[in-house]
Amino acid sequence: MALMSSFFKGKKTASNIAHEGGKLTLEALKQLIPIRNLSEDKLESFVLEHKTEIIAQGEVIFNINDSTDSAIYLLKGTVSLADEKGQSFNIEATETKAKFPLTSGTKYTTTATAESEIHILRVSQKVMSINTEQHTISEIKIPDNLKHNRLLQTFAHHFIDNDIEVPSLPTVAFQLRKAMQNEIGISEAVDIIQLDPVITAKLIEVANCPLYVSINPAKSCFDAVQRIGLKATRSLVTSLSIKNIFSSKSVLIKKHLDQQWKNSIYLSSLSFILAAADKQINPEEALLAGLVAEIGAIPFLNFVANLPSDYYDEKEIVEAIPVVKGVVGANILEKWGFAEEFIKVPLLSEDWYQHNEESISYTDIVVLSRLHTKIGKNLPHLPAITSIPAAAKLKSITLSPENSLSILHDAKDKINEALKTFSH
Repeated sequence: MALMSSFFKGKKTASNIAHEGGKLTLEALKQLIPIRNLSEDKLESFVLEHKTEIIAQGEVIFNINDSTDSAIYLLKGTVSLADEKGQSFNIEATETKAKFPLTSGTKYTTTATAESEIHILRVSQKVMSINTEQHTISEIKIPDNLKHNRLLQTFAHHFIDNDIEVPSLPTVAFQLRKAMQNEIGISEAVDIIQLDPVITAKLIEVANCPLYVSINPAKSCFDAVQRIGLKATRSLVTSLSIKNIFSSKSVLIKKHLDQQWKNSIYLSSLSFILAAADKQINPEEALLAGLVAEIGAIPFLNFVANLPSDYYDEKEIVEAIPVVKGVVGANILEKWGFAEEFIKVPLLSEDWYQHNEESISYTDIVVLSRLHTKIGKNLPHLPAITSIPAAAKLKSITLSPENSLSILHDAKDKINEALKTFSH
């Protein structure tokens, strides 16, 4: 029971204005994300050991940029959340967004004020890593509601038996990454890149696209590498090469691969833009991270292409892709020799509350970018962008619903240009 208690011990920023509230119910706890993923036994222990807090109308619950070691859920009433520019939005306990915490991570990204008398539940950050601890690259975990999916079951069986064809890292990308394990100069890198005329032309095109602002256009591969830098070039060459493995002779499978590639480009473009604006991690590496986040769908779709068409229907494909792509993607990157920080991206970038490191990671940037791709699509089951741990790690930019829409608007031309550059 002591272990259960440790999950819910956090510093009470508003302890001077809060008092013990009503009994916490199991039904209420089962609505909260990601807490509801805990076992029944743990949920029942939490209910027995903890009560809600009551905070009076008009009181400040927490202040922007203050440190925290807890996440806070709104169970009753209305809260106003304001960013550093004073722009605010309300969350009511009856809304879908209230199933997510008002805040999580190492610092508060907004200032919260009780618009009415409210009931809150304060939990330790440890509980937010429930999903993160379950990820592994050795096994595909099939949800109970998809046990009937014969295609998914068959693929998972072949995956466990290591009987899945994993695409090879394209030659030029492989040679450049291998060469850069030693110290090489721009000329040596250019010699490798120019072995593939298509990649060479693409690299020059990327160097001249709106992602890179320059008065003088790059006219040669040497100019492009000199402008972008060796490390960034390695990431871009890998990114440009990956397009070659999103291909199939099957019309149905090609349709799905094309959609996965388009999603990947959009996600990677946003990752580049957010990383460039925040100035903490390399934008080209962030672009590559966004691009490989979906790469696990490829072996699955190629596997499907080799099956008789009457063995599956398209619904089974659509259901299976989200289940397999994380584990399989991490498996591919491990076999390609990618660093651990990249291997985590396919596994964790759809977990809003992943929090493995104190400093911002490529997974954090992709998580933020993925949430941005869903803004404006009227999807109710999404957390407020200010509530996820990754948002608290940004330093040069502050995200809020209003600011996120502004970022998307300002990045529209760059994203469209990237889509054109990487798509053909």
